[in-house]
Amino acid sequence: MRAQENSVLTVSTAEGRVLWVSTIAFTICFAVWTIFAIIGIRIKAQLGLSETEFGLLAGTPILTGSLARVFLGIWTDRYGGRLIFTLNMLAASVATALLVFAQTYPEMLLAALGVGLAGGSFAVGIAYVSRFYQKGQQGTVLGIFGAGNVGSAVTKFLAPFVLVAWGWHAVALIWAAVLAVMAIVFWFTTTDDPITAERRRTGDAPKAYAMELAPLKDIRVWRFSFYYFFTFGAFVALALWLPRYLIGVYGFDIETAGMIAAAYSIPASIFRAYGGVLSDRIGARAVMYWCFGVSAIATLALSLPPTDYVMHGTNGPIARHFEISPLVFVGIAFVLGFFMSIGKAAVYKHVATYCPDNVGSVGGLVGMIGGLGGFVLPIAFGFLNQVTGLWTSCFMLLFAIVMTLLVWMHLSIRRMEKSSAKSSAARKSLIPMGGQA
Repeated sequence: MRAQENSVLTVSTAEGRVLWVSTIAFTICFAVWTIFAIIGIRIKAQLGLSETEFGLLAGTPILTGSLARVFLGIWTDRYGGRLIFTLNMLAASVATALLVFAQTYPEMLLAALGVGLAGGSFAVGIAYVSRFYQKGQQGTVLGIFGAGNVGSAVTKFLAPFVLVAWGWHAVALIWAAVLAVMAIVFWFTTTDDPITAERRRTGDAPKAYAMELAPLKDIRVWRFSFYYFFTFGAFVALALWLPRYLIGVYGFDIETAGMIAAAYSIPASIFRAYGGVLSDRIGARAVMYWCFGVSAIATLALSLPPTDYVMHGTNGPIARHFEISPLVFVGIAFVLGFFMSIGKAAVYKHVATYCPDNVGSVGGLVGMIGGLGGFVLPIAFGFLNQVTGLWTSCFMLLFAIVMTLLVWMHLSIRRMEKSSAKSSAARKSLIPMGGQA
C-alpha cells in the first residue's frame, strides 16, 4: 500500500506527471470558473442588479460547465483526455477574454455561458487521470486531482486585489491568459492515456454511444449524482455566495470578504485528496456518513439568524441577543468545508468502483448534477434572501438538502444489506447438508 501511495505522489513517472499537471490545469480552470464570485460583485453595482439577478449571473458559468460535463466525459472516453482537455481550456480562455466586451446584463449572461466551459474540465480530468492508475489507487488519485477545487480560493485571494488596482476587466484578461498558457503547457507535458494509445495503435473503434450511456440506467448512479449535488454543488454555490454574504452580514470590504471566504474554500478543496485516501482505506460509504452527519450539524448551526429575545425572570424581563460572530462563522465554515471535501472524493470513489469502464460518461453525469447544484443554489439563495429577509436562509436550505440525502442514503444501504442477506440465505439453502457449494 505504501509503495502504491509513493507511486501516486512522485512526478518522476509519466503517470505522476500526468496527475500533477492535470491537477494544476484543473486548479486554473476552477479559478476561471468561479471568477464571478469576485468580479460579479462589481458588475452587480455597475449594472444595478437585484439579488436574484446577481445569483443568476454568478451561477450561469456553473450551468454551462455542468451541462458540458456529460458530453465532454463521453468525448474523453472516445478521443482521449489529452486532446479534449487542451481544446476545452483554449475555448474557455477565449470566452473569458471576451467578457471585457460585454456591456449589458444579457451580454454578461451570454459571455458567462462561455466562461462556464472551464468547469467542464473536471469530467475530462477524472476520466483521463483514472486510466493511468489501478483500482486500489483511484480514490487517492481522484482525490488529488479534485483538490484543484482550490482554484476557487485562488480567485478569492488574488482577484480582489487585481480588481481594486486595475478593475474587473483586468481580472478577466489575466485569468484568460493564464488559462491559455496552461493549455499549451498541458499539451506538451502530458501523454495519451493507455487506452487511447492502444486504440490508436490497433485502429480499434471506440465504443458506441449507446454503450457509453448504458450505465446511466443504474439507479445508484443517480443516487451518487445527488450526493454530489450537495458535496460539490453546495460547495460551488457557497464559494460564489460567501463574499456577498460576508459583505451583507458583517459589513466587510471586498478584499476582506474574499480572504475570509477563502478560509472556507481552501479546506473544501485541498482536503479532497485526504478524502480519497480515506475512501481507499475505510470505504467510501463510511466517509459519506461522516460527511452528511457533520454537514447537517454545521448547516443547522449556521441557519440560526441573529435574534433578540426576552426571558421573564423572577425580577422582571431579561433581554438577550444571539448572533454568530465572524470568528465562529469562519470556524464552522472551515469544518463544513472539510467534510464536504472528503465527501466529494468519496462520491467519485463510488464511481470508479462501480463503473470502472465508464468513468467518463458516469463521472460526467455525476459532475453535471453536482454542477447544476452550483447553478441552482446561488439563484435559490438570492430568491430566499429576498423572500424571507434572512441572510441565513441559504443555510436553512442546505440543512434541508443534506438531511434528505442522509436519510435516503441510509435507507438505500439498509435495503441493499437486507437484499444481500436474503441472497446469501437462499444460496445456503441450496447446499446439501454436509456438502459444499
